[in-house]
Amino acid sequence: MHRHGYKGRKFGRENDQRTALTRGLMRSLFKYKSINTTLAKAKEIRRPAEKLITIAKKGDLASRRLVIARLDDQLIGNDLVDNIAPQIKRDSGYLKIERTGYRRGDNSEMATISFVDEISEPVAEKADKPAEKKAPAKATKKEDK
Repeated sequence: MHRHGYKGRKFGRENDQRTALTRGLMRSLFKYKSINTTLAKAKEIRRPAEKLITIAKKGDLASRRLVIARLDDQLIGNDLVDNIAPQIKRDSGYLKIERTGYRRGDNSEMATISFVDEISEPVAEKADKPAEKKAPAKATKKEDK
């Protein structure tokens, strides 16, 4: 039997497990800005991750909902649309894969997948007033009469 016309790697997993693996790797990539994984997995997630970044660069509500639906994580999806995508100035080729050697246990080729452009962390807005300390709750004492 030939393998012509089949897209993607199977990784010895069922379809739903492959989907979960891809989503998990993409969530980690967008959360930590760089991940270390096997070369095959890095090559496999580059395409859907770059498509998600392209969608996120639009920045409208429909794009935000698509990104959140494909990542299954609202916080990371919003971070991608609000912080990461606006910092990327190129039209395509957002990610790079660098080979890092071989894994000790099974000799699998390892790679680091990260953004080509430097992605900075968002600066937290400082409030004008310092946080006020809450007064301790009043203790109720039973009085003996």
